[in-house]
Amino acid sequence: MFSAPVLASVFALASTLVGAAPTGNLTASPPPQGGINTTANSPPPVYAPDSDFDYQSLALALHQEWIELDLFHYGLVRFSDAEFEQYGINAEQRSLIEFMADQEVGHATLISNMLGASGAPKQCTYNYSTAFETVPEYIDFCQRLTRWGEAGVYGFLPHMDSRPAAQLLLQSITTEARQQMIFRQFEGLFPMPVYFEVGVPQSFAWHLLSRYITSCPSENKPIQWNVYPALEVVNGPSGIDVGFQAEAYPGGGPAITHNRTALSYPGMQVEFSWEAPGSVVGPYNQTTKVGAQVNLTNITSSDLYVGWISQLNTTYTPLNQTSNMTGTTIQPNATVFEETPNDQIVNGTSFVVIVSNPIHVTPFNLSLITDYVVAGPALYQAS
Repeated sequence: MFSAPVLASVFALASTLVGAAPTGNLTASPPPQGGINTTANSPPPVYAPDSDFDYQSLALALHQEWIELDLFHYGLVRFSDAEFEQYGINAEQRSLIEFMADQEVGHATLISNMLGASGAPKQCTYNYSTAFETVPEYIDFCQRLTRWGEAGVYGFLPHMDSRPAAQLLLQSITTEARQQMIFRQFEGLFPMPVYFEVGVPQSFAWHLLSRYITSCPSENKPIQWNVYPALEVVNGPSGIDVGFQAEAYPGGGPAITHNRTALSYPGMQVEFSWEAPGSVVGPYNQTTKVGAQVNLTNITSSDLYVGWISQLNTTYTPLNQTSNMTGTTIQPNATVFEETPNDQIVNGTSFVVIVSNPIHVTPFNLSLITDYVVAGPALYQAS
């Protein structure tokens, strides 16, 4: 038992450590001025489209979620366990693909709820015959499809009239970003070789997506985003290296990461071929068209450019037309910032598009480029 003097000393020490009893106003200060709908007096959020722009953007996102749900399930049925095992995708990793399909159920439900029972597009039917025939090609197509799905939403989120709907969509697309990185890891690619993820206009995402949709239920309202003449990167780099992927880790194969050399390099000559406008594509029988400011009368003799859309930049290089619908250009050499010498502007799974005018655009107003599209976009597997 402590004596009275000892206890007094302890109490005195405790009083010194705790300090005097607090005085004055103890309620939190108000937040900084600014922001939108952040107070108790703000209108309650309505998680629904506020404009045709919102509706068509959400409908595009839902078409993307539906094909991902179908694709993830399809591959697990199409290919045997032995085929996956030969490539290095074991049962636990296949269960992750199955879980990602489950995530798409949640994403599709979320967007369907925002669009309403009468407005939400229903799931369509799909054709992957030109997309893949083997497990490596399937994994590669999954990482490409999630790339344009992710980028397509980033491009329109800040422009939506309905901020509540944008908030919910943001919380689903961040999951898709993780899916894209996982498929890169399954492919044996470096998971995130960029410092910034790119956003693209809705028409770019729909252009790439619509070609794999064969038909949709008659009650679906047609998507109104444009589709353009198809563009092919003839000698484009590929993440599919069968020898590398068949090799056991750490030498190759699916892994958390591989410190691999980039698949492309600045100064590389890249070959393109493209189609003329006028083809009918997609489930809503849309006709491919060029941008509104493209002059079709002299398109074959005019100067054309390749727009490289990656990270924060849209960079243009002259297109050397080698025939009526073919040409070459050089992969640009620059970094996002001078302070980031290891961050090439063209990196990861990027976008390329042929344009008639190298208009200056930034991430927030990138959709202005659509007025000058001659062909594309296409994906460019830079690394």
